[in-house]
Amino acid sequence: MNWPTLSQHDDPADVTLLLEGTYPMVRGGVSAWVDQLIRGLPHLRFALVFLGGSRDHYHGILFERPANVVHLECHYLMEDLSPRRTIKASRGRASTFVKVRELHDTLRQPMASDQQRALCDVARMIGQRGGLSQEDFLHSQEAWQYIVDHYLEHVTEPSFIDYFWSVRNIHAPLFMLARIANALPKSHCLHAISTGYAGFLGALAHHINQRPLVITEHGIYTKERQIDLLEAKWIKTSRDALSHGFQIDTGYIRQMWIRFFQGLGRMTYASAAQITTLHEGNRLRQLQDGATEARTRLIPNGINIERFAPLRDATACNQAPIVALLGRVTPIKDIKTFIRAMRQLISQLPDAEGWIVGPDSEDPTYAQECRDLVAQLGVEKNVRFLGFQRTEDILAQVRLVVLTSISEAQPLVVLEAMAAGVPVVCSDVGACRELVMGHQDIHQAAGEIVPIANPMATASAMHYLLANPAVWHSARATGIARVEAQYTDILMMERYQQLYKDVMQPSLAASDSSAPAGSPLSTLTAR
Repeated sequence: MNWPTLSQHDDPADVTLLLEGTYPMVRGGVSAWVDQLIRGLPHLRFALVFLGGSRDHYHGILFERPANVVHLECHYLMEDLSPRRTIKASRGRASTFVKVRELHDTLRQPMASDQQRALCDVARMIGQRGGLSQEDFLHSQEAWQYIVDHYLEHVTEPSFIDYFWSVRNIHAPLFMLARIANALPKSHCLHAISTGYAGFLGALAHHINQRPLVITEHGIYTKERQIDLLEAKWIKTSRDALSHGFQIDTGYIRQMWIRFFQGLGRMTYASAAQITTLHEGNRLRQLQDGATEARTRLIPNGINIERFAPLRDATACNQAPIVALLGRVTPIKDIKTFIRAMRQLISQLPDAEGWIVGPDSEDPTYAQECRDLVAQLGVEKNVRFLGFQRTEDILAQVRLVVLTSISEAQPLVVLEAMAAGVPVVCSDVGACRELVMGHQDIHQAAGEIVPIANPMATASAMHYLLANPAVWHSARATGIARVEAQYTDILMMERYQQLYKDVMQPSLAASDSSAPAGSPLSTLTAR
């Protein structure tokens, strides 16, 4: 499936989307949202820059190309970054490593006021002639001495060997990001759909090319990476986790990775013209992590009501106790809690079925553990793994949708279920309470909210809705009314249209004042 690329002679794109581990190579809520955003603003031309780990972790492009995508490039940060020519020993520039030290000192101070300057220095320095080259970082005497000095000054554990290779692994992708930033397709706006590597790429490109940067976070990237890193088995911890009573020793290396992503997040926030997220809880976390309040705004998800409203006749008639979890089979979705909850539900409703609907290729080990748990609990006849399916096909058949995630932002599947007339049971994460229970002044519920990782509470909530038709019908009516009033795609597109207008107008006024009437740029500025 061939997608286009822009040449240097083509007109600039309107928006360059910076995408880490998502669209168009991965299915899921964020990918579906990106596809929705692009198709919902057909008058804008989008360039896409995809960042992945290793090429073999992906199975190619999984979406049909929207007509207004004019460029796609893909980069894999974990592929071989070693120099292509013969390695030569070098001394390295002492002045460059003074700047490196200043940057690291800034990263260690969460509320430092000069992060913009530090990042500007890095953008001008990393990968540039006369700055810090990849060869200098990997092979110069100054780089070696900097690492040794830092180890002796700050590190008590782990071993120097583990520390040395961790430093190399943490920093090596930054040189590829610098190369990408210097060769990005021309556009009027950069829009990163996370902080992390994608956000840092946007920050570098903003300082190099002087284009406005927008950040949108569905989940808070630094929080999700911290969860991943605390569970990562590939990071060595020198002391036993129980050696300090009940306090878990996360180890210096683990904390170094966590601080690295926190630092990238703060510098990305400092470089952004606007920072958006889906609900107030996330916005408050962004402020806590260093975002400037005046640059933050809420733009909730929205869905195409017309896509799901036709399912309501079918869902109104569903009587079979079929419960569906729609999501990737990964630890963050906590599929095991759903399986254990189904075991409890089946003891009360023997005919109940639990459908696990979503791809299982992202974490094959975890997926196999989930299948093994189904067998261990003896619920093979009731709990089924259906893989990826059309959401509409599933919603038309089920009585409930359940979400047991340990971290979410504002899950589209909850909005889709509500629009289709299917009540929901959700763990108390992200915006789920707000979606299901309404705001504080509203006391009508579209389902039930349960604690995280609590199979008994989840089973009890499922049974309560399935066994009480009046409660089920009330939840159904509440969900339909709420999503139609507050969470439509029309509202979402209007808000993103305004966002792009707000950040792009200064540069458009300077460089595109002669855009012809009726062009995408004149349409944008006229709204």
